[in-house]
Amino acid sequence: MSPGNSSHALVFLLTGIPGMAHFHHWFFFLCCLMYLIAMLGNGTILFVVRANRRLHQPMYYFLSMLATTDLGLTLSTLPTVLQVFWFGTKEISFPVCLTQMFCIHAFSFMESSVLLAMAFDRYVAICCPLRYSSILTSARIAKIGLGMVCRSLTLLPLICLLTQLPFCRSHVLSHSYCLHQDMIRLACTDSTLNSLYGLTLVLFAILDSVLITLSYTMIIKAVVGITSREEQTKALNTCASHFCAVLIFYVPMVGLSIIHRYGKNAAPFSHALMANIYLFVPPVLNPIIYSMKNKPIRKGLLRLLGQRLSWPGHGQ
Repeated sequence: MSPGNSSHALVFLLTGIPGMAHFHHWFFFLCCLMYLIAMLGNGTILFVVRANRRLHQPMYYFLSMLATTDLGLTLSTLPTVLQVFWFGTKEISFPVCLTQMFCIHAFSFMESSVLLAMAFDRYVAICCPLRYSSILTSARIAKIGLGMVCRSLTLLPLICLLTQLPFCRSHVLSHSYCLHQDMIRLACTDSTLNSLYGLTLVLFAILDSVLITLSYTMIIKAVVGITSREEQTKALNTCASHFCAVLIFYVPMVGLSIIHRYGKNAAPFSHALMANIYLFVPPVLNPIIYSMKNKPIRKGLLRLLGQRLSWPGHGQ
């Protein structure tokens, strides 16, 4: 596209899995399985928390926020993955690509914020148990949730900056969805401002991980001070699910950022693999981890299943 053309007429080409176009139908079935698990798992957690009044507590409100962001992240990639892997349609218009890019990065940003809020929740529960209910009130949790949404809106200037860039090089993207770092490399003018703004947002996510690490340092310090080994184990078990969620979110995110910035000579397949792990794995694994590790969630699910199974006989 020449600088004088309208960006709304621009069309990008999605790649899918580079060099493996003949396997795309098989990747589609694998993606469908992951989408199904992610939507069923996160939807079930939302339903269990909503239906069980015993779970109307700060920890489970934050878990519901995590499930919501995972659902949003899953649904953000679904349309183009279906389009590329099953129908073989690779074209995507510039406005649609921008919309998908915003949704993917906004929900990722929100997930980072939720994980930080959950770390704060665990810190207060273990280090200040007597003040837990007074610190994490329903009103304060609602404000935290609103703050997460407002924080994700800081991505809007990034969209505005992208609309000002001319794209006159190849329009082929590296994935089956639109990512910011993938789009700006196709610009045919200086995109330093876009890169710096994107880097600033990445630094916010890194700050979240630093604060989470700090909270766990203080949690471990508090747990070490507990004399009872049983109480130590109990306290650490309440953090196990969240700690796993942190690892499966931040490790692929850091890996994807490193590959995009420093892996120019890496195989295209490695870029696609890391991006797919980053976007698909957390929404799939988070509900599984919380269902296995969190006893109240597991009990709530079993109770609901028992009610459903006994319902036909109830009416007889």
